[in-house]
Amino acid sequence: MAKRILMLVSLCALWFNTSCESKKEEKEEKTKFLVTTPIQKDTITTKNYVCQIHAINHIELRAQERGYLQKIFVDEGQSVRKGQLLFQIMPNLYQAEVQKAQSEANFVQIEYQNTKKLAEKNVVSPNELAMAKAKLDKAKAELALTKVHLQFTEIRAPFDGIIDRFHVRLGSLLEEGDLLTNISDNSKMWVYYNVPEAEYLDYKIREKNNGKTRVNLLMANNEYFNHIGVVETIEADFNNETGNISFRATFPNPQGLLRHGETGSIQTILPLKNALLIPQKATFEVLEKKYVYVIDKENKVRSRAITIAAELPHIYAVNSGLSQGDRILLEGLRMVKENEKIECKVEDPEYVLSHLELYAE
Repeated sequence: MAKRILMLVSLCALWFNTSCESKKEEKEEKTKFLVTTPIQKDTITTKNYVCQIHAINHIELRAQERGYLQKIFVDEGQSVRKGQLLFQIMPNLYQAEVQKAQSEANFVQIEYQNTKKLAEKNVVSPNELAMAKAKLDKAKAELALTKVHLQFTEIRAPFDGIIDRFHVRLGSLLEEGDLLTNISDNSKMWVYYNVPEAEYLDYKIREKNNGKTRVNLLMANNEYFNHIGVVETIEADFNNETGNISFRATFPNPQGLLRHGETGSIQTILPLKNALLIPQKATFEVLEKKYVYVIDKENKVRSRAITIAAELPHIYAVNSGLSQGDRILLEGLRMVKENEKIECKVEDPEYVLSHLELYAE
């Protein structure tokens, strides 16, 4: 009797385990994979280019006369106005030259006046009067030249700007052409960046349709400059070594935040018309190529290579390899195999794209 009871209990346990496993397998078979379809819509993307920032005017200030540097009226980094006195070379020698030339000019002026009176009385010939006039003109020219040399002992700001580092010190003996400092006009900044040939051609098409392109400047601290720039010029030739051409954007700089020599990134906004958009998480990579799993009419998994036109946050704009009606596997990419038949559930692409950041893998 005990043996019969034990056998009955064993059979019940076996039936229970078999039933549970059967239900588990049935549940696994009913697992459905989420799929979605590409969505076609207009959007925008951004493109960044490394750039160099230049002052709209940046020049060297050099000595135009020889002499000792007698005075420095400004400091490094100081803002100056056009015509402001910056440096003075010892003027004594040049002042003496002016006085000497002035005396010569006065003497020749008297000679000319006397000769002119004599010529009016026909005491001297017209040729002598002409020679006296020529000597007077020469003396006046020499006087003007000495005044120019004296003026060159004062170095003034050619425009409003900021003074750079000094290359000389007070009392230095300067030769003609010696570098004193640099001065930068930072009221506007020219920002240069290089663009590949294909993107240059796209730019020319957009410019024809939409006018001048506006760009943003991402500074070295990853903060955006608070003024918008405009692309104004493009260099004449491509660089044969890099295949790039240089663009120049102009930015207003009223607060003087930007300085000559800075670096950053130019960010352009590019419109994408009728872009085919898919979630980034629906793709996988093999040998640096992007793939998606496409679900065919028989619900079989097929891998397909795609090319990417642009990358947005959590989204790819597809250039080729997909059409709008294709069903692509959204999740569980590592759980399926090529040609495997699966059960799937289609998610609305608008819903998928709107929740990508929240549910990004």
